[in-house]
Amino acid sequence: MNNGIFFIVTAPSGAGKTSLVNAVVESDDSLCVSISHTTRPARPGEIDGENYHFVSKEQFIKMLEKGEFLENAEVYGHHYGTSHAWVKDKLKSGTDVILEIDWQGAEQIRNLFPNACSIFILPPSVAALSERLQARAQDDVETIENRMRQAVNEMTHMAEADYAIINDNFGTAKEDLNAVIRSRRLTVKAQEARQTKLLDNLTR
Repeated sequence: MNNGIFFIVTAPSGAGKTSLVNAVVESDDSLCVSISHTTRPARPGEIDGENYHFVSKEQFIKMLEKGEFLENAEVYGHHYGTSHAWVKDKLKSGTDVILEIDWQGAEQIRNLFPNACSIFILPPSVAALSERLQARAQDDVETIENRMRQAVNEMTHMAEADYAIINDNFGTAKEDLNAVIRSRRLTVKAQEARQTKLLDNLTR
């Protein structure tokens, strides 16, 4: 049985999931981010191997054909995939893994890992989401309009998650995400997996 807990974080583009995940991971030594492979170009400030593994479409297809991905999806014309072997090794070692992913990938993950904890990040309003996308200054007007259309569809999948966090105030949203992670670690099933010897001694 895997000792690590698998957390899935889903959100429409611009809702702030990456900033929230990074802030939580920085303060939690028992939690690591799964780094996905993608065919999209790196954005300003992104580093290969830290934010994503940036690969060509040809490389991605080869990995896909070899069955190396736990899940994969095409989003905004680019391919994304999560390494199956890496995630399994981390969970087996007892490390909790948090994965940022779109709703399609989250669905695939839940089918393979029924015990995974799924979290959906929401913006406080559609207007706020639009403002955040424009403020990033990373996409042209057409791309932003396309992301907004996609966001409406993505947010209809919130009901598939276990938890929903509204990212209106960043500090509050971070506390909420930390609370979800902490509460999941304190379930009886999680404690039985991690504290086997202690529980055995206590219940003899």
